[in-house]
Formats: sequence, structure tokens, C-alpha cells
Amino acid sequence: MNIKLTGLSLALLAQFAPPSQATIHSPIAFVTQVPIPQDFCTINATFCNHQAGIDISGRGGDLWIRYPDGTLKNLTAAAGFGQNGLQGNNAIQVRDPAVHWNGKRIIFSMVVGAPQHYQVKTFRWQLYEITGLGKNDTPVITKVTNQPSNYNNITPTYGTDGRIIFVSDQPRGGQAHLYPQLDEYEEAPSNTGLWSLNPINGKQVMLTHSPSGDFNPFVDSYGRVIFTRWDHLQQDQQAAGDRNGTDNYGTFNYSSEAANAKIVNSRKEVFPEPLTFDHISLAGTNLNGHSFNHFFPWQVHEDGSELELVNHIGRHELGGSYVNGVFTDDPVLTDQTNSSNPNKISNFLQIKQDPTNANYFIGINAPEFATHAAGQIVRLTNVAPSHNADEMTIDYLTDKSTSSFVEDGATPSPENSGHYRDPTILSDGTLLAAHTFETRQDRNEGTISPDFSDSYPQARYAFRLRTLKQLPNGTWTADQVLTNGISKNIMYYSPDSLVHYSNELWELQPVEVKARPKPVKLAPTLATPEMQVLQEEGVSEASLRLYLKSKGLALAIMRNVTQRDHSDKQQPFNLAVAGSGTQTITPTGKTYEVAHFQAFQADQIRGLTGGYSSTPKPGRRVLAQPLHSVKANPPVAPGAPKGSVKIANDGSVAMLLPTRRALSWQLTDTQGNFVVRERNWLSMQPGEIRTCPACHGINTKDQIGQPSPTNKPEALRELLIYLKANGSL
Repeated sequence: MNIKLTGLSLALLAQFAPPSQATIHSPIAFVTQVPIPQDFCTINATFCNHQAGIDISGRGGDLWIRYPDGTLKNLTAAAGFGQNGLQGNNAIQVRDPAVHWNGKRIIFSMVVGAPQHYQVKTFRWQLYEITGLGKNDTPVITKVTNQPSNYNNITPTYGTDGRIIFVSDQPRGGQAHLYPQLDEYEEAPSNTGLWSLNPINGKQVMLTHSPSGDFNPFVDSYGRVIFTRWDHLQQDQQAAGDRNGTDNYGTFNYSSEAANAKIVNSRKEVFPEPLTFDHISLAGTNLNGHSFNHFFPWQVHEDGSELELVNHIGRHELGGSYVNGVFTDDPVLTDQTNSSNPNKISNFLQIKQDPTNANYFIGINAPEFATHAAGQIVRLTNVAPSHNADEMTIDYLTDKSTSSFVEDGATPSPENSGHYRDPTILSDGTLLAAHTFETRQDRNEGTISPDFSDSYPQARYAFRLRTLKQLPNGTWTADQVLTNGISKNIMYYSPDSLVHYSNELWELQPVEVKARPKPVKLAPTLATPEMQVLQEEGVSEASLRLYLKSKGLALAIMRNVTQRDHSDKQQPFNLAVAGSGTQTITPTGKTYEVAHFQAFQADQIRGLTGGYSSTPKPGRRVLAQPLHSVKANPPVAPGAPKGSVKIANDGSVAMLLPTRRALSWQLTDTQGNFVVRERNWLSMQPGEIRTCPACHGINTKDQIGQPSPTNKPEALRELLIYLKANGSL
């Protein structure tokens, strides 16, 4: 269905040729937005950026294209969308353009409509496609069919098979009473992960379940879906504040995820260990406490399988915050160290692949607040699947000083060239980004009327699209602008106050409008050791996957959980399987026996009232709960941890797990006490067989210098025998 707004004509198109300084050889599409100085849960924030409310996303933006001769065309206006002046039913805001493989159409997100004075109204981001991108063409905008209309759909990208991959805040499993999912940090609304849509038949698949959100997916030249994930698997800081008496958030647990679940007089959590500042929970334990907060690069197949950090890179290689050893009474456990990457980053946002060198990703290292996810441009090297995390390094492109903000009143260093976001490398090697010269944090330096009648916000930041140039010292800095500035006279109700803006708009999210090769879609594979076990037990891979898919299950296999990557010295690494001779231990330090592999599932059972009411707020946060939604695993001995399987004598694990729900796990001793914990959430797909050589994947060598294990996992054999005996296979 083609949608056009009335009252506009081609005579009103903003098409002109400013004397732009930059020479660009391809058309560049980008968006403009009315600046919003606030940076919490607003449109360009690091998280909670998916909502379409007028006060957090604004109105009056457009999708533009700049042609090689410098001519600009307002694509949305040319297609009959948007308006100047007071924003009403025809108002729009635009974000997240992505170019099709053939270079002839763009998919993007747009919200249509603005509230009237004092009107409280819900708006949603929806997906649209635009064609007719040529200089002399008339653009046509079409709303993507069969997308979820009651939820926010953002950051779309084209898959290799005609499907659209995007981020949405629709609830996992379609359970509307769980909406919105609340993140693990501020318990603010979050997206739920990556989704895939066939717009022809409406078939939709949840690719990843992310408890705190996934961001900005794209399919790289190797066929992987690359995106940023907010890794924040830790206990609830609001609940910790309530427990310690320092806050009053009114946190509580529900008895289950059901719509009619009872409110339980408890805020108990069982995984992972308490936060570092939760002194009440840590008292009397041998724990240092655990805090985790990064935006790191992830990959997944287009069908949602094989979800992991890119080449298994993580905080040991990328850096970030200081991490103590888990236990206070084991001196061989140390803070995180890794010598292969001298340049550390805290976050890796807005990732793009370098079209001139597929082995590079570029992105932004920025603070989580105050800069609209703008900061330092960095490059991640050796990202091809043939590399491992020990071979990957971070290069600083802009100066390190651009990675954060300068406090008010302080003097920025001479090397500080401002803040950058949305970096893009063009096919001719040109580096392009949205840039502001402001080095401080953003804030509103305009006026807000005390009676809410009129406000004139003014951001410190003025994002403009600029090329970058390399300085003699090797760093890069902002250079030539792509436009002479795009201004608009905008007013909208927010909804009590009339917001006025009449100045240059922010220019953001540039994409090169050019055809590029479409990669081959990745297919699942099964490694040789696991395939050998299937063959020896007379079970075909196809029949096993069919069984798993029919039950909505996935199978996770690990070959030897006593082996851990050489860099991971924060958790116990002298490990031995209880009752067997399998062990991997160094000459020094305490040896820990492990007996069970216990899985946890992310259940949305944490609620809060806000502390000043007895009425629960909408939405729920996830809490890790022992696995309870799968009953098909072999029975364990009495006293074994709930939701666990026995570790086989060779150190292997095979476990049936739920799908399209975030999961994590731990190794326990014979008494059920945790020894080693997974630090991330993962999710799997029905029919997926996920193999991992060790508990913490080994890059090049384990804690005693050995390579990844290649043993045939006996736990898989035991599981197959069990499934055949009960008629499942």
C-alpha cells in the first residue's frame, strides 16, 4: 500500500545544490532530526532509544539524499510525507536508513503523527521502504506489510533471503501483559532483541532474546548478522537499593510470568552473585560481588542460531571495567588481564563493516549517558570468521580524548576534536561520520516556560555530517561538511508545552546508496566429534534436529568444561570432574571439583511500584531462574541442583534447553554450590545443536597451554541413549 500525505507538491521539495566542500562519489542518504538535548531514553541514547513519544523522539525530521554533485533532495517530502511549522497528523520523525543489496531501495523506520495540545496519545515506530532514489525520480514510500503494528520496530536491515531483520520491543512469546520488558540496569523500557519478518506472508521469528536490548543489526560480507548487545547480566540494582535501605523503588517478585501471577513478598535473586555495593547480600560470604555493563559486538546467523560475541571476543580482550576475582579466599584469582590488545574500550556502538577491507569493523566507543551515544571512532581488526579473539585488536582512529566528555569548566586537550557517531566508510575509502565540535556533555541551554505554555530548547550539540582526515600523528579528525546546513521551522506540543525550534537540524546516520554483493546465507553445521557420536549411536543429524524442532528445544553440547581460556583468571580455573580422573589444573592454586551443569532461564518476574504507590508499574524485568520449562533431560540424582544435568566423566555436557528465551548457566560442585558462571545471556532456536569445546571458549590455548578439546563428548552419547530408550528418537 502506497501512503501519501495531502497538501504537499513537488514544487515544495527542498532540492538545491549548496556549495558543499566535500567531494563524495556516491549518493549518501541520511536523516535529519530536531535536536533533543536530553539523553536518557531518547531517540539517540545508547539504550531505551526505541520509543516514539513526542518528548523523546521529536517530530519534523526527514530522510534526505545527497547526490555526488552536492544536490540535496528531501526524499520524504518528495514522497508526500512530513510538514513544516506546527506538527500535526502529517508530522513525521525518521531514523535508521539501510540500503538494499541492489542499491535501489532503502528501508527505514518512521513514526507518523503528533499529539494535539494536552493530548496523550501512543505512537509507534514502523518500518517503511522507499524507491525512486534517482535524482530525477519521484520517490515512493510504502509501509512494510505484516509487521507488528502495536509495537516499536526500528533499525531494519535486509537479509539475504528477502526477509527483513529488525529490532522490536514486542514481548517474547507475544504475551502482552509482559510489555514493556524492563532492562537490567534502570528498569527502563527495553527492546526484546532481533526479529526477522517475511513481509509477504507475515511469518515472523524472534532471532534473539535480549534482556537489556540489541541494537543496529546488519548482515556483513561473511553472512553474519552483526549487532551491538547490551551485556548487563547482573542482579537488580534497584532491588539492592531497596534491600540496603538507600532507595525506595518498590521492587518485588511475581510468582510466575502468568498474567494472573501473584505478587510475592520477596525480592529474592539466585543468579548471578550480588552486586559489588550490595553489602547486605555479600555479608558473611566469600564473594567480591559482580557488576557488568558493556555494549559489545555480537553475531548470529540469519535464522537466529549460533549466537555469540564476534569471534568470541569479550571483556578480557576489549577491556572495560575492572573485575575482581570471584572469591575472596582464593588468591590466584585476579582482575581481568589480556596483553594482546593494548587499546581498551568500554563500548562498541553503531558498528559498520569497512567495504574496502572486510576484516575491519568500525564503531563508536562512547559513554552510556550524556553524549547521545557519540564519542570516539575506533576500529576492530581481524573480524573475519577465520580469526579468534586473541588475534583481534582495537585501533583508535580519533583521539582517545573523544571517547568521553569534558566536565563543565574544564579545558579540553588540544587533541580533542569533539564527539562522533554513525561512522561510515564509503566504497572509495572515505571516512564519514556525524560530528559535533562540542566536547562537554549535552544539555538544554534554551528555555522552558514555567507554566508549560512554550519552550525553546537548545542543545549544545550540533551534529553535522563531515568527512574525516588523517593527521600526521595518525589520528583522524573532522574535516569537510557534506551540506551547508538544513534548517526548519518546527513547533509541536509535548503535549502540555508548545516546543519551538527554528535552526539547523541534526544530520545523522549516513549510508552509501550503492549496490553491493549479497553474501551467502550461513547454514548450521555439526563438528566432527559430535557427528562421530551420532553415527556411532545410529542417530542421524536430520532426525535429531527434527525431534528438537518438534518439541521447541535446542541442544547444547560442551566437550570438556574443565578447560578454560588462558585469559580468564577471574573465576576458578583449576577444575576437576568429581568422581573421575578428568581435570585441567595449574601447579598453583585451589582445585575445584565440578559435578553439575545448571541452566538458568530469563523469566520476567521482577516488578516495581516506584515506591510511592502500591500499584505495579507496567512491564517486568527478567530474573534468572533455575531451568524449569524443559522436562526432557535425563533425571539427576536426588539433591542435584534444580535445572541441571550431570557432567560426564570426560568433562562433557549435553543438555536440552528452551528456545527463544535468554539463558545462562553455571558449573556447580557436588553440593550444588556454584564454581564457574557464564557472564552473558544467550538464546537458541528450535532444532539448534549448539556445540562449544569448553565452558569458556578457548581462543588459542587453555589455562595450561593446551588447545581446544576434540574429544567425542560422552555426555552426548548418554543423552542419545536415554532419548532412544524412551522413544523420543
